[in-house]
Amino acid sequence: MTSDPPVHLAQPADADDIAALSRDLIERGLPWTWRAARIRGAIRDPDTNVAVVRSDGALLAFGIMEYLEEDAYLSLLAVHAASQRRGVGRSLLRWLEASARVAGCRRIRVEARRDNGAARTFYNELGYHEVAVTRGRYGGNVDGVRLEKWLVPGPAP
Repeated sequence: MTSDPPVHLAQPADADDIAALSRDLIERGLPWTWRAARIRGAIRDPDTNVAVVRSDGALLAFGIMEYLEEDAYLSLLAVHAASQRRGVGRSLLRWLEASARVAGCRRIRVEARRDNGAARTFYNELGYHEVAVTRGRYGGNVDGVRLEKWLVPGPAP
């Protein structure tokens, strides 16, 4: 039996690796906005967690979650291709969800490209529901799908 690599809070030295993984997996085909300086800013932000999973020094996955009033916003989550479908992303997301609960958040919101079926399926399987489509969200020509997960019961309809 193998155990998942542990999740840790990122350090400024992780920023270059995180930025490169964001560029290659999340921002491919789009302007690269999550560069190392922006990642370091997120790492220093007291209202944001940047979490990483490393094994033998290599970055396997990362997630960036911002904590707002009652919501948390998962800005980015990526798992290196060689580590996908091995539970790494699931462990990382569960860690971020637990952090959001501790922070008093009632809901987590995230957005994925509409054409990214793997990401949408991943979030759906973990209890996230698709709530809206944002036309032209990415680069003006790729639609986004907003998803959310209630950590505590939501407001009555």
